Amino acid sequence: MKHEHLAWPFFEDRHRELAAHLGAWAAQHLAHAGHETDVDAQCRSLVRTLGAAGWLRHAVAGTAYGGAAEVIDTRAICLLRETLAFHHGLADFAFAMQGLGSGAISLAGTHAQRQRFLPRVAEGAALAAFALSEPEAGSDVAAMRCAARDDGDVYVIDGEKTWISNGGIADLYVLFARTGEQPGSRGISAFVVEAGTPGFEIAERIDVIAPHPLARLRFEGCRVPKANRLGEPGEGFKIAMRTLDVFRTSVAAAALGFGRRALHEGLERARSREMFGQRLADFQLTQAKLAQMATTIDSAALLTYRAAWQRDQGQGVTREAAMAKMFSTEGAQQLIDAAVQLWGGAGVVHGNTVESLYREIRALRIYEGATEVQQLIIGRDLLKEA
Repeated sequence: MKHEHLAWPFFEDRHRELAAHLGAWAAQHLAHAGHETDVDAQCRSLVRTLGAAGWLRHAVAGTAYGGAAEVIDTRAICLLRETLAFHHGLADFAFAMQGLGSGAISLAGTHAQRQRFLPRVAEGAALAAFALSEPEAGSDVAAMRCAARDDGDVYVIDGEKTWISNGGIADLYVLFARTGEQPGSRGISAFVVEAGTPGFEIAERIDVIAPHPLARLRFEGCRVPKANRLGEPGEGFKIAMRTLDVFRTSVAAAALGFGRRALHEGLERARSREMFGQRLADFQLTQAKLAQMATTIDSAALLTYRAAWQRDQGQGVTREAAMAKMFSTEGAQQLIDAAVQLWGGAGVVHGNTVESLYREIRALRIYEGATEVQQLIIGRDLLKEA
């Protein structure tokens, strides 16, 4: 993976050093080809490996709690996700979920909560999950039905969550439930629920086209100590949105990594495949396709790292992150489809890198806000400004 874009003014020397070190490490320790049969075991192994190598430190905030810095460096996590996605889709997933799953603790946890949970996440000793979506409340978070009832020293939680990444293998779940302080999104609170808590069970494991650990969760009379509530009652929606704000730009970076790998594979195929007495690369149609792929990658990179840089400067990035997420994920889908086309029949053989990429990219256009949601965010922000 080349790093010409690191010369852009969005980056500092520490980012260039991080990318170079990670790129060398990933080339040695990760391989993009297919997933093992036991995805749960592989995901746990990857989390331990990423933790031992020190990469997960960038996913949590606070040096006192195992983090690489006092606040999460958006450009750093974007570079990490871009590079990991280039080399191994499940490694990117493992890193991302450690950050997203513990992000609310980094942002809103007390000293005791951070001290209790974050070092284990940073070390790779505990897997984290972010439990927000429900069967009838995905993009529309305000429609949440999972409820937490105040009962003295505990909250009693009843309801379901679904599409939960790391569901079934996580050690701790940041859960959002309705506590009813006010109507709609203002009556939601955040909690840390540990695996094995009575009343909490994995109702169903969910298989998707790119093997990732996903599950539907069920809570029936699940008693969670008040000490596990994050922030004040009714602040859960704000905490969830702040968490997503940190990591949404990194979804664009992961898509960028997948797209870069697709271009790499397409170029290799074009240069080596002989057809009608010449190389595939000698056809003008191939050159035009490669040109479009390269242009899409640079466009996605500019949008992604603009948003990451702005956030690290303390600026609002609602519109910029939405643009980056929308363009990068949609663009990567087109890039990977083009790479499969260049590979021809071999491109749809299970285990081929471009076939794996084809399965990996599809979910990114949906999770952490589907493309259509990003369009609404951008449009509403433009109208508000006007």
